[in-house]
Amino acid sequence: MTPSLEIRPVTGIGDVRPGDDLAALITTAAPWLADGDVLVVTSKIVSKAEGQLVEIPLDEPAREAAREAALRAETARVVARRGATRIVQTHHGFVLAAGGIDASNVDPTHLVLLPKDPDASARWLREELRERFSLDVAVVITDTMGRPWRLGLTDVAIGAAGVDALVDYRGLRDTYGNELQLTQMAQIDQLASAAELVKGKTAQVPVAVVRGFAVRFPREHGSGAAELIRGADADLFSLGTAEAVARGLRAAADLPDAPAFAPAGEPVRLPDLPFPTTRSVTVPPNTVAAVVVWSPAGDLRAAAEAGRRAERLRAVLAADGLATAWLEIEDPAVLVGDLPHGGVPLGVLAIGRGSLPSL
Repeated sequence: MTPSLEIRPVTGIGDVRPGDDLAALITTAAPWLADGDVLVVTSKIVSKAEGQLVEIPLDEPAREAAREAALRAETARVVARRGATRIVQTHHGFVLAAGGIDASNVDPTHLVLLPKDPDASARWLREELRERFSLDVAVVITDTMGRPWRLGLTDVAIGAAGVDALVDYRGLRDTYGNELQLTQMAQIDQLASAAELVKGKTAQVPVAVVRGFAVRFPREHGSGAAELIRGADADLFSLGTAEAVARGLRAAADLPDAPAFAPAGEPVRLPDLPFPTTRSVTVPPNTVAAVVVWSPAGDLRAAAEAGRRAERLRAVLAADGLATAWLEIEDPAVLVGDLPHGGVPLGVLAIGRGSLPSL
């Protein structure tokens, strides 16, 4: 039987200031809090209580300069930039707009940063409630984020204690007998979104309680929300489109020559090229194609254009995982039969399946 859930807002907490006792504020506002509940807390009041505030002036342009300085300090890398909007990865590992820095629900002379360590904040609050108020609850700390492929914002978990971040169904079978291979549910994100339905953004309700959720308290506090951060090795969308193109162009400008190639495997299909191909030169073993780059004799402009085209071809091939090596021609006479009248060979581009990474 599927359990029913109850989601309760916690009202009356009021404005939180640096040094405030969150555990006391919450238990005073929610004397009905009980063992087994999931306490869902907006990160902003955690940040305020911890003093994660940046003072900014009221007047421009100093105000904008202070915002920019705060964003730079919170940014580990820029993921995407469109006009004034910046999507960045914070030092926590979160990818979100403006580094999670917020100017809403705070006085105009301050910005609110994310908690320094949201998982540690969740553990601290859970321990305070357990030791001082004899309450055994799970704690989820939330922030609002967008989604790359969907409009609208939703609350997600950035810190957690006392509840597993993921529910892993891999290896189990559905009702039709199919084995589940990829299904891992981010249950703390689901709790965060559910609680937002009663918290809202303008009602000054920074805390909610989810009751009836089947919490399986992990040993100690659990791995926290950090478990949900996708590592760079598994991130297929680590950059915005324009940023990925720019990185590829920068990498293409510094492509190394591959000294040797791996076994050829399948033949390489090359695009239509302005250069004839040849087999009359010595190329590395396992080369799957060789392209002679040439230009009309005495035409420096044409020679430069041929070099640019060769480099563009190398970039395209590298993006598809093909390695290349530029070979100087020791005896141009061996290529005379492969060139048009008056053509001068500039070099040979050897192409193979090698170890160069994709751009």
